[in-house]
Amino acid sequence: MALTQLQISNVRNLLHVKLSNLQGVNVFFGCNGSGKTSVLESIHLLGMARSFRGSSVKSLINHSASCCTVFGTTAVDSPAAKEGVTRAGVPIGVQRNRSGEAQIKIGGKQVRTVAELAGQLPLQIITADSFGLLTGAPGARRQYLDWGVFHVEHQFFGQWQRFQRSMKQRNNLLRRGKITDEELSAWTRDLAQTGTAINEHRKAYFEILAPCFKEIMAKLAPSLVELELLYRQGWDRQLTYSEALQQGFVSDTEQGYTHSGPQRADIRVMSAGHLAAETLSRGQQKLVVCGLKLAQGMLMARLGVGKCTYLIDDLPSELDNAHSILVCELLASLKSQVFITCIDQREIRSVWPPSEGLAMFHVEQGVVNGYAEQ
Repeated sequence: MALTQLQISNVRNLLHVKLSNLQGVNVFFGCNGSGKTSVLESIHLLGMARSFRGSSVKSLINHSASCCTVFGTTAVDSPAAKEGVTRAGVPIGVQRNRSGEAQIKIGGKQVRTVAELAGQLPLQIITADSFGLLTGAPGARRQYLDWGVFHVEHQFFGQWQRFQRSMKQRNNLLRRGKITDEELSAWTRDLAQTGTAINEHRKAYFEILAPCFKEIMAKLAPSLVELELLYRQGWDRQLTYSEALQQGFVSDTEQGYTHSGPQRADIRVMSAGHLAAETLSRGQQKLVVCGLKLAQGMLMARLGVGKCTYLIDDLPSELDNAHSILVCELLASLKSQVFITCIDQREIRSVWPPSEGLAMFHVEQGVVNGYAEQ
């Protein structure tokens, strides 16, 4: 799917914005505080029903409104489309009000879960906060891994939901103190079963993701020859998950929660045997983050799952001109739709492949003015 039209109402300072004829690469430029990032937030709201800034819904909604709304129209990218046969995609709409309630519609029909929405518009985000993928807590890296597994393995989400439910019930029983062996065993068995399935899905995905990452990084940063990804499953790899739960039963009951499992999994990015977050420069770290995001887009395309839509906020930050060119060349090669922000349009014109057309949007005080294609 690719967005062809976008309507934004009351997202921060974007009161009423309507964009038509969106292209493959869409550049939003303007001064700081003009609303450029809010456009990216709006697209993220359309694909995930929330902002990527992690802020509350109330701060996302313009202070003069009771809710914010984003509508998008998509087109299907297909071989037939290239031959002049157009295939309309489905309209998508998301509304959030100040109480946090979300209304989601796909194809005119209301849906109940964000998972259905995420499947319609797979998004990859590259912002200043993306450094947390390397330097932050393991949760961000698990989220990154699970995003990919979700889009390529349809059984994963159901298993993940069952695992979360079993973990919650088991931990409640452990905290309660007085529990029957039969009740605890039932939830432990379900936890072991779903946790094992989650781990197998993650490992299978990781095994095909890691080579894509190395291929991308060989182009982005060939000097980082000893860069590699490692997967940690969250318990002793010599044990089955059922055995790990049995072995940790005493400590679990003493401390009132489940210690081992997929909820402790992590991806380690290593450089010459050391954590990349501790040894690489800021610029090199941004290249690695870009490499991780691009690798997922490359893998999805190769598996025939679909293409990601990339939301990129201030690409030139932390990157020199030469590396910005390399990132843009790789993005262009993926043929994915890109929405990118900058202060001066020349910052992107100078680094994007000259053969690729760019749709330029000027943003000023919450107003987005037309577009001009290069």
